[in-house]
Amino acid sequence: MLNTIGVIGLGVMGSNIALNMASKYEQVAVYNYTRDLTDKLVQKLEGQTVTPYYDLEAFVQSLEVPRKIFVMVTAGKAIDSVIHSLAAFLEEGDIIMDGGNSHYEDTERRYDELKSKGIGFLGIGISGGEVGALTGPSIMPGGDKDVYEKAAPILTKIAAQVESEPCCVYIGPKGAGHFVKMVHNGIEYADMQLIVEAYTFLREKLGLSVEDIADIFETWNQGELKSYLVEITAEILRKKDDVTGLPLINVILDKAGQKGTGKWTSIQSIDNGIPTSIITESLFARYISSLKEERVMAETILAGPDKDQQSLDKDMWVEYVRQALYMGKICAYAQGFTQYKMTSRQYNWNLPLKDIALIFRGGCIIRAQFLNVISEAYQEKPSLTNLLLSPYFAKKIKDYQYGLRKVVSKGIQAGIAFPCLSASLTYYDSYRTGTSNANLLQAQRDYFGAHTYERSDLEGVFHTNWQ
Repeated sequence: MLNTIGVIGLGVMGSNIALNMASKYEQVAVYNYTRDLTDKLVQKLEGQTVTPYYDLEAFVQSLEVPRKIFVMVTAGKAIDSVIHSLAAFLEEGDIIMDGGNSHYEDTERRYDELKSKGIGFLGIGISGGEVGALTGPSIMPGGDKDVYEKAAPILTKIAAQVESEPCCVYIGPKGAGHFVKMVHNGIEYADMQLIVEAYTFLREKLGLSVEDIADIFETWNQGELKSYLVEITAEILRKKDDVTGLPLINVILDKAGQKGTGKWTSIQSIDNGIPTSIITESLFARYISSLKEERVMAETILAGPDKDQQSLDKDMWVEYVRQALYMGKICAYAQGFTQYKMTSRQYNWNLPLKDIALIFRGGCIIRAQFLNVISEAYQEKPSLTNLLLSPYFAKKIKDYQYGLRKVVSKGIQAGIAFPCLSASLTYYDSYRTGTSNANLLQAQRDYFGAHTYERSDLEGVFHTNWQ
C-alpha cells in the first residue's frame, strides 16, 4: 500500500504532526536528513501507520500520486534546500506544503518557482506549539485553491476541532497563509506583553503575592478574558521551583527572546503604513529586556518617582486592571485584523476575516473566547474597517476605557513601564480623534522641505513661503 502523505523534518513539531496524521488513519511516510531524529521517532511508534525512510528518493516513490509532502524544517535556506532536493523526484501535479514559520514573501517566491514546474505549493501557517501539532493545531493554508482542496481532507482532519468545525480554512493565494500566521504571532506578542503588564501592576502597585495573582488570573479565565494565555499564566504563577521552593517566576531571568515573526509583523506594517503600535511596542519591550546588565546598572543611576504611600482599594483596582487588560486586548486584535484587511486589499487576497477569527479559537496560542465576537462582527459587516467600530466592542470600550486610563495613569505615576497598555490607550485616543495635531506636522514639513499641504477649507495642494 502506498503512503497517503509524507513528512520531512522530524524535530518536535514535525514528528508530532506525523503522529497526528497517523492517529487520523493516514499512511505516513517520514524522512529526516539525519537519521538520529528518524530513529528517535521510530522508538515512539506503537503500531501507528508511520513508515520511516532513510533515502529521499525511496521516500518520494512511496507516496500515492499526486504526492503530498509536508515539510517541517527551519525557515530560511533549509526550506529552499529541501524543495530543491525534492523537485528532482517530483512530477507535475505533486504538492509540497511548508508548515514552518516562513516569511510570506519567501513563500511567494517558492510558489512562483514551483508553479513554473507544475508542482503545487502551499504555505501553511501552523499555530499551537508541540502539543497542538500532536493533538490539533490551528492551520492557515495559502496557495492555489485547487491545490488546497487536494490536501484539505488531511489538513482538516489533523486540525483542532471547535464545535465540530476544523480550525483550518483556505486563507488565500500564494503567501496569504504564512502572512496570516505572521500577524497572528504579532498579536500573540502584544497579548503576552499586556498580560505581563497587568501582572506587574498587581504585583508592584497593589503588592499582591504571586499566589494571590494566580487566583486572580484563574478567576479572570472563567469570564470574558477566558483564553489560553490567561489560563497558562495562572498555571505558571502556581509553579514552585524545585531548588528554592519559591514561585518559579521569581527565579526566571527577566530577559525575553523572540524568533522573528513579531519583528516581521512590525516591519510589514511600517513598510505599508499600517498602525500596529501595540504589536511593535511589545517587540521593543523584548529588546529592552535583553539589556539586563545595562538595566541593572541604570537602576543605580537613574531616578524614578518618589514612592506613593497611598493605599488602594484592592478589589476596585483588580477590576480596573481586568478592564484595562480586556480593552488592551481589543485594541491589539483590532490592529492585527486591520493589518489583515489593509494588506488583503493591497494584494487582492480577499482574506476571510470572519473565518480567520474562528480558526483561531482552537489549537493556536491566541485562542480566546472573544474570537467568536470578532467573527460575528465581520459576519455582520464584512466591510468593517476597524474592530473598535463594531457595536459590541464600541460598547465594551465605553465601559472599560475608564479602567485603562486609571491603571495607565497610576502605573506611570509609580514609574512602571507600560509600553503596551499605554500604546493601547494612545491608539484608541488617536483613532477616535476627528481633528488631530498632524496639521502642525504638515506645516513643519512644508516650512523646511516645501512638502506642501492640503487645506481643510479648500480643494488642492498648497505651499507657503514661511520666511
